[in-house]
Amino acid sequence: MASVKLSDSLAQLAKDGRLFHCHICLFIALFSLYEKSEFSASFRITRKTLMMLSKIQSTATYHKCMQDLVAFGYINYTPSYDYYKGSQVSFLALDKVSSVKLS
Repeated sequence: MASVKLSDSLAQLAKDGRLFHCHICLFIALFSLYEKSEFSASFRITRKTLMMLSKIQSTATYHKCMQDLVAFGYINYTPSYDYYKGSQVSFLALDKVSSVKLS
């Protein structure tokens, strides 16, 4: 996605009844790294960094939230099992978000 605006994203996240606070914290942490990467279309992340930024302490919760953000159409996530390389993430257009349970 060429450009993601945080305010638009947060408004969409707030409407989505499937998401909990941990999803939103993780999304904001992802956005922080997106901004740090100078808004490149895709950027590299590590679980350790995202868990620290989002204040998620359980790896199970982290993985569940990442899976949900992918399943609900907020992000593309390509895992890498190389700690030094990091996984690849990109944001998807908000109008493409699966709106099964928006409230």
